[in-house]
Amino acid sequence: MGGGNHKITSGSPVWDASFRAAAVRLIFLSGPDLRTLATKGSLGSVLWPRPPLFVHGCKGFQFQNWAKTYGCCPEMYYQPTSVEEVREVLALARQQNKRVKVVGGGHSPSDIACTDGFMIHMGKMNQVLEVDTKKKQVKVEAGILLADLHQQLDKHGLAMSNLGAVSDVTIAGVIGSGTHNTGIKHGILPTQVVALTLMKADGTILECSESSNVDVFQAARVHLGCLGVILTVTLQCVPQFHLQETSFPSTLKEVLAFCSPLPSLRKQMEVLTRGPHPQTVPVDLLVENVSIIYQDHTNKPPSSSSSWFWDCAIGLYLLEFLLWISSYLPFLVGWINRSFFWLLFSHKKKSSNLSHKIFTYECRFKQHVQDWAIPREKTKEALLELKTMLEAHPHVVAHFPVEVRFTRGDEILLSPCFQRDSCYMNIIMYRPYGKDVPRLDYWQAYETIMKKFGGRPHWAKAHNCTRKDFEKMYPAFRKFCNIREKLDPTGMFLNSYLEK
Repeated sequence: MGGGNHKITSGSPVWDASFRAAAVRLIFLSGPDLRTLATKGSLGSVLWPRPPLFVHGCKGFQFQNWAKTYGCCPEMYYQPTSVEEVREVLALARQQNKRVKVVGGGHSPSDIACTDGFMIHMGKMNQVLEVDTKKKQVKVEAGILLADLHQQLDKHGLAMSNLGAVSDVTIAGVIGSGTHNTGIKHGILPTQVVALTLMKADGTILECSESSNVDVFQAARVHLGCLGVILTVTLQCVPQFHLQETSFPSTLKEVLAFCSPLPSLRKQMEVLTRGPHPQTVPVDLLVENVSIIYQDHTNKPPSSSSSWFWDCAIGLYLLEFLLWISSYLPFLVGWINRSFFWLLFSHKKKSSNLSHKIFTYECRFKQHVQDWAIPREKTKEALLELKTMLEAHPHVVAHFPVEVRFTRGDEILLSPCFQRDSCYMNIIMYRPYGKDVPRLDYWQAYETIMKKFGGRPHWAKAHNCTRKDFEKMYPAFRKFCNIREKLDPTGMFLNSYLEK
């Protein structure tokens, strides 16, 4: 849900038939006649208390997510430029009994944004509306890309306190799917939201915050695109800051020593992920290699340890080519994992820059991803069980790395970190040159382990969970569903992903 990665294979702008018919009739009406007909309702269901808006839609649009793992062909594709245009699209959907899905940057590696009904892309509603430098808050339209927001915040000496790895995503998509990064003192990105506006299926608008429509606010901060159309988001920012990122090699044994189930676990975890913005612990479970990455505030000038040769020639082009070969010769995967871990992660590296330039990085080629949040105290047990599974089943192909990140608990109804500090454990299977590789055995074994330790899947990622699973995982799941049914009683904003 989270711009520019959509593909139009054919199609042209059209006026919807109902609006076109109304427009044709209005051409022949003027003065008192028009006012009389509008007042009496003689134009059928179309009443004009204000000049009508003609919403342009596109037929023949083909949507694909960034990884090109899911796609759909919506009946109509809209890019509204105003709140009134959004309202008109929803009115037409009600009139024609159509489903509606709002799409952002298209980075979610699942079918959460897919529909065969109406698709709304909010990319033209992408402005910064208000900046309160005293409160350090910014109000933005829902379709703004984080990449553009960073530049605007820089102008005012502000920054978001934490970010995910990708910034080519919309703010509404980021909160809708519960995007996270890492840091024991930091929650998922939606915890930075202090207010939002939501248009319901009937076209009315709700102002939501911790003091207004509180239940809806706690649901809408991870909304899954099923509560309505997010129009604006107000973020709590912090003063602009610089980070120094340091990465260095370690071993799984050393890392797990910090994860022992002792009373001092919290202190040990803070050592493992030291610094105010710890990022990732990439692990190669089969050979016990670990790269620890952490970030500290700094006043140092920008510097970079990146290299085109190592990052692109080796880390992209050569790696992708060898992974493509391994799709035909799977026994090569273990050698590739060991070799590239040594090439890319075996040396200490340091970089410094503005926070958003350190937090984010380029995803170099397509991938399948699973990412579950488990209780933080279960980190060691889950890692060891995943390692044991891979060792016991050498036929299971697993690309490196397993990424381990830590996040503070919150009170957002469908947050994977609801009421508990969590460890996100992320696995990846790359798609070299867009080619799928066998992953189902790995995926199923991983999901089984995550469920065993009380895991909850990342909402943007593909998973096999159903409503029964979520009712067990989320204490507030039924409360969320009740709120959704009140906001959208006809299910306008549902799709097959949500209905399962």
